Amino acid sequence: MEFLKQSPKPLMMDKTLALPQRKFREIVFQMIYSQDFSSTVDPKAAASLLDQLKVTKKSLRLALEKVTTLFTHLEKIDHLISKFSEDYDFKRIARIERNILRLAVFELLYDESVPPKVAMAEAIRLSRKFGTPEGGAFVNAVLDAIHKNKESGEWISESASSKESS
Repeated sequence: MEFLKQSPKPLMMDKTLALPQRKFREIVFQMIYSQDFSSTVDPKAAASLLDQLKVTKKSLRLALEKVTTLFTHLEKIDHLISKFSEDYDFKRIARIERNILRLAVFELLYDESVPPKVAMAEAIRLSRKFGTPEGGAFVNAVLDAIHKNKESGEWISESASSKESS
């Protein structure tokens, strides 16, 4: 019965942060979303996140590092989202879905610690939580297309050839 008294261990990020991955992902999403309105990080917004989400400064700093890394790849991420959301102009995708897609595509392509199915499932969950159920279906369709294309290797050769022709 001793095992019943033990609480489940939260996921460890880089073995330095005891924060559930879901909560961490929500923080990262909210930071990406807020930066979509302004190109700089508002210190008031960061303080508000600390307050509202009851996270440590260290957690917030790690989230900001992930956001900063994501933004270094933003042009390629946005290009892929645009390419695979065939019937939608990129600028017309709702901000919530667009930023959820950005986070998920970043995790699919650049964050090897997140399995593809987890990145996709979490993106759908975020979409339903912060957006609409229809948004979840849209996010799923776009991510599924990107993931299938990545697995086939086509996106790598295509991006390499577009750099060579520049």
